[in-house]
Amino acid sequence: MEDRIRCSRLSITRASSLLDACGFYWGPLTVSAAHEKLKSEPEGTFLIRDSTQKNCFFAISVKTATGPTSIRINFQTGRFSLDGSKESFDCLFKLLEHYLSSPRKVLVAPLRKVRVQPLQELCRKSIVKTFGRENLNQIPLNPVLKDYLKSFPFQI
Repeated sequence: MEDRIRCSRLSITRASSLLDACGFYWGPLTVSAAHEKLKSEPEGTFLIRDSTQKNCFFAISVKTATGPTSIRINFQTGRFSLDGSKESFDCLFKLLEHYLSSPRKVLVAPLRKVRVQPLQELCRKSIVKTFGRENLNQIPLNPVLKDYLKSFPFQI
């Protein structure tokens, strides 16, 4: 039981630190404020925010064909899932990558707080996309750059 609690705490802590680095985590944004931000965005644009539900850490707000909507991101037994979905992932960003690459194209692009990403972020994203997160150790780079690549090994 204690191991499960510790693993869950580590998963949430890791998700929180990755969210801080991603640029599309908006923190304690209300549902109506999130929907207002997404209202004029293209379909499939999304953001992550704190959930207003007591039993849930995060929510995803996304612009759909019928307008903005929000979905709780559940966290149970060390796994993240969208409310109503049977699919679960050990990492919040693996969940996002799954839905970004889905043929249904519910998620297309994140709404970042700052629209222009720094060059180093764009380079990291390109390297991860080219080599894959599982091959980052094989790239002949100095340890500092390798650590930077591994600190956010996602294509989002």
